[in-house]
Amino acid sequence: MNLPDTIETPRHLLRRWQDDDAEALYAYAKDPNVGPKAGWAPHASLDESQEVIGIFQASPGEYAVTDKETGEVIGSFGFHFNRRPDDSITHDRQVEIGYVLAPDYWGEGRMPEIVEAILDFIFRELPIDVVWCGHFDFNDQSRRVVEKLGFTPVLDRPFVLERIDGRTVTSHVYNWTRERYEAIQGN
Repeated sequence: MNLPDTIETPRHLLRRWQDDDAEALYAYAKDPNVGPKAGWAPHASLDESQEVIGIFQASPGEYAVTDKETGEVIGSFGFHFNRRPDDSITHDRQVEIGYVLAPDYWGEGRMPEIVEAILDFIFRELPIDVVWCGHFDFNDQSRRVVEKLGFTPVLDRPFVLERIDGRTVTSHVYNWTRERYEAIQGN
């Protein structure tokens, strides 16, 4: 999928990850309240954050979320075209989105602003029929984002947190369809 180098919202610029973003990534990725909510362990070192940036740079769907006013990296956003949350839906063109925001910016409506702009971008610019998003049962911040934006609950499934502690939690999966988006937009 051909994605742009940048995507803008009123307060944010989503851009490709750069090598010198490691310190900003590490600043929030080491926080024990961040990674585990997304299924990964807190970063243990600046070197680990640098390695993750290398992985992000190798994927065309990974973006650093920056605050337009300060230019500071405050989170990450990803398009995952190879994931299929519902195995029964294989014919539709689909993408899963994922996001992380530094705790200093929680509760300011930033991620709903970003996800809303991404939904508009996807359904206006990409040949995608279904956008997936999910959260674990203990991630109230992500739950509030998907509820605020009107994602439709689709399924709940067990998920083993292999990259953290091996426990099984519930993953709540939601979607937005092109058909619903176009009906709301009046297209």
